[in-house]
Amino acid sequence: MTTEDPRTAERDAILRALAPVVDGIAATFGPVCEVVLHDYRRPEKSVVAVAGSVTGRTVGGAMSEIGMRVLARGDEATDELNYVTRTGTGRLVKSSTMVLRDSAGAVFGALCVNVDVTEVGRAQSLLAALAGAGAPTPDTPVTTFGDDIDSVVDALLDTHLDQTWGGLDRAQRLTLFRSLDERGVFAVRRAIEQVAARLGISRASAYSYLSQARAAGTSGDHDTSEGAHT
Repeated sequence: MTTEDPRTAERDAILRALAPVVDGIAATFGPVCEVVLHDYRRPEKSVVAVAGSVTGRTVGGAMSEIGMRVLARGDEATDELNYVTRTGTGRLVKSSTMVLRDSAGAVFGALCVNVDVTEVGRAQSLLAALAGAGAPTPDTPVTTFGDDIDSVVDALLDTHLDQTWGGLDRAQRLTLFRSLDERGVFAVRRAIEQVAARLGISRASAYSYLSQARAAGTSGDHDTSEGAHT
């Protein structure tokens, strides 16, 4: 007879306790609000509860690139509150991501609140125009939300790869892998294969570059000798 790990049981209990909170917050703020509960133990299917429909998330869906960034920071992750992003369809969203910890302080999930403020922004622009003032146009980053983790990884690659792999020197290649690693890409199963396919290199080469990027980031090594082959 196997005994359930106490930490696993504790984390499961926390998630169950928060499920009704998800519905309560969304009901309080109405149709412009979406609340998503994540279990980071399953990055590819991290959504365990959702209420509202701002980003179109569903139970069993993947985390966004924001969640991947939190996941990459591990137990050093902190809450990200009241930030503004833009969906792929152009909706302006104000969000807060609050990390969940067990009694040992280990991060294992997050409670996320997304509020669609698109119409508020339009009203603000209209009022500014009526007042004769120019409307502010902040450079709001676009965030990929979706139930498919592959689309999130692809979006991060598109953001960080501004030229062909062949056009990058070794330092730039290591920087690319380090940047993707810092954003939690390689915490996702099969991500290394997806990245390798997008870059047109072998899986072994991708693993080699990732290993070198991590080693360089830890040791500050600036050796420029070629250590992997495409």
